Amino acid sequence: MNTTPSTIETIRPHEVAAHKHSMLLLDVRTPAEYEDTHIEGAVLQPLTDLNPSTVAQMSNGKREVVVICRSGGRARQAAEKLSLHPLPSLRIMEGGMQSWEGAGLPVIQGRKTISLERQVRIAAGSLVFLGSTLGYFVHPAWIALSAFVGAGLVFAGITDTCGMGMLIARMPWNARSSSAQKSQQNSCCSA
Repeated sequence: MNTTPSTIETIRPHEVAAHKHSMLLLDVRTPAEYEDTHIEGAVLQPLTDLNPSTVAQMSNGKREVVVICRSGGRARQAAEKLSLHPLPSLRIMEGGMQSWEGAGLPVIQGRKTISLERQVRIAAGSLVFLGSTLGYFVHPAWIALSAFVGAGLVFAGITDTCGMGMLIARMPWNARSSSAQKSQQNSCCSA
């Protein structure tokens, strides 16, 4: 079934929990976020590496594909990309992992990491502080760094697309370990 981005429906976490055996739960967060906390049976396909052909293969025999991220933004981007390919019914889990955990539904806990959203705030704040400090003490031209970061944040807010977030998601500390990758590959093959 093909859907268009404007018709991608959402599904509540309790509905997902009740019917997850017939769904492909597609987690599009970073590997580090997935290792921190994820839903049992969810398959990791980070938004930065999302391959619709792979998702189509994994969805064979499933009634629908439910896309999950932290709060819903990346899931919508992934669903829009996937909607252009033949898949079973495609939906986005409302509120992402925040809603799932808020509803008290079970999760698999792993090692704790700093969320991608917090990493972006830390990086943006550091760059603004650095640009302001260098602009005051070294040369006024450094203020442009703060202006650039500010403009990027405004753009991210308007478009719901964060270039800094996409860049940080590819950093080595957000990549999963080789043992986690092997176990994920095994779970993908069994799906």
